[in-house]
Amino acid sequence: MDYSMFCYQCEQTVGGKGCTKVGVCGKTSDIAALQDLLIYQIKGISCYANELIKKGEKIDKDIVSFVENSLFTTLTNVNFDGDVHEQLLRKSQEIKQSLRSKISSCENFSEEATYNLSETRNQMLEDAKRAGIMYDQNLDPDIRSLRQTIIYGLKGVSAYGHQARELGYYNDQVDEFYFRALAATCDENLTVEDLITLTLKTGDMSVAVMQKLDEANTTIYKNPAPHKVNVNIKKGPFIIVSGHDLKDLEMLLKQTEGKGINIYTHGEMIPCHGYPELNKYPHLVGNFGGAWQDQQKEFDNIPGCILMTTNCLMKPRDSYKDRIFTTSVVGWDGVKYIGKTESGEKDFSEIINKALELGGFKEDQEPKEILVGFGHNATLSNAPAIIDAVKSGKLKHFFLIGGCDGARSGRNYYTEFATKVPKDCIILTLACGKYRFNKLEFGEVAGLPRLLDVGQCNDAYSAVRIALALADAFDTDVNSLPLSIILSWYEQKAVADLLALLSLGIKGIYLGPTLPAFLSPNVLQYLVDTFDIKPISTPEKDLASCLQIPSN
Repeated sequence: MDYSMFCYQCEQTVGGKGCTKVGVCGKTSDIAALQDLLIYQIKGISCYANELIKKGEKIDKDIVSFVENSLFTTLTNVNFDGDVHEQLLRKSQEIKQSLRSKISSCENFSEEATYNLSETRNQMLEDAKRAGIMYDQNLDPDIRSLRQTIIYGLKGVSAYGHQARELGYYNDQVDEFYFRALAATCDENLTVEDLITLTLKTGDMSVAVMQKLDEANTTIYKNPAPHKVNVNIKKGPFIIVSGHDLKDLEMLLKQTEGKGINIYTHGEMIPCHGYPELNKYPHLVGNFGGAWQDQQKEFDNIPGCILMTTNCLMKPRDSYKDRIFTTSVVGWDGVKYIGKTESGEKDFSEIINKALELGGFKEDQEPKEILVGFGHNATLSNAPAIIDAVKSGKLKHFFLIGGCDGARSGRNYYTEFATKVPKDCIILTLACGKYRFNKLEFGEVAGLPRLLDVGQCNDAYSAVRIALALADAFDTDVNSLPLSIILSWYEQKAVADLLALLSLGIKGIYLGPTLPAFLSPNVLQYLVDTFDIKPISTPEKDLASCLQIPSN
């Protein structure tokens, strides 16, 4: 099928412009087409849902969940299974028709709303051309840029919303915003100024959904506390849990109790060791490997199993394709999927039996421990000591160095930056960007660890809570604190995090390794002028700028 693929939603997009033949993430042009069409369909659903919301009607939470999961499915490195996308597309048409039947007249609705899904996959792939980002060549580039920024922000919000909903938590305002915002991206009457307002509103919703997910995690699994995690391996059968989902990890821990299986976290799951209701399981023995982009070489011929709970999945090598399992929205053609039972639980017996069969590692490595668990509750419990250290001059500056990691060159910047941070400064970190430096020794300052692991990407909310509390303590605002934010981005959760920070009025953020290709020159200039966003340069120059050290 001749589909004109174009995708620029991630940082590693080809040439910094867009993937046009196959995604750097591994998705084919057919998967890209089906994902474009799925977004097109949920835009159409949203046009009808938004109209009903205006009339005071409530949209069924199953429909909210479908739209949320569809957004999440199309996020980078989540799902590469064509059958799953086709099933979602067919379901989307059912939902669209059910909502359309509640509208008296459909004459003035957009093409996204009036389009009806074709019968066969080949016809769907042909139809997907109309859903492509660049389909309308006459569209104002700033309008296109802002529409895509909103959609990518929503994809990030959906990932956090999905995690919270799995735990039984949701935010009604966020749920309605999915429909409002997606419908707005079809509205030809909205101006650049209207869409800028909506972009920042997407940031508000990102804050709201992160707050809800924080509430869910800390209510069910209790507030994270400092906890040492072994990053070397132990003898015996094992399962590695990757992704972000705490509930999947908990279910697996319960089902593996007493079976002689070691459970390791991987990637963004490492903060789970800080939660009391998860680290109480003695067979949660440590964290395996590094960041997500190293998985192919780290999982190669591994004598155990891997469970992928959310993104970030890369194309599995044949050497471990028979021992990697997916669940939730994650999928790859030919990889075994574990779904929910009728009770809403998951049966992990197949992966458990496979792990036992493989036998695991033959011997222990010498333990090496790192410290995690500095969420807002744990960090702010040290607030008096932090405030005293700042006032006495022992603690000069805070650096938040976090975000997504990735394979492209240029990310060593973050390692170099962290190692060059002066000894009288504290580094806060979150998300998988921490793997660039989290196994290095940073020591202490004023009796506190210099490196504080705040958590997952969604724990940008924790970092904000910490910053706001410190600003209150010093009777100032966040932008006047001795705080610098150095962000690395890769996929759309980082977009949601960035929009969240901007919606809170935080300025002077350093962003890299490259600036998003979906930002048009005018939109980028607006962000620079309004929020003083700075592209990273060199660690030395940026560090001097943060600390206001005069250049030679």
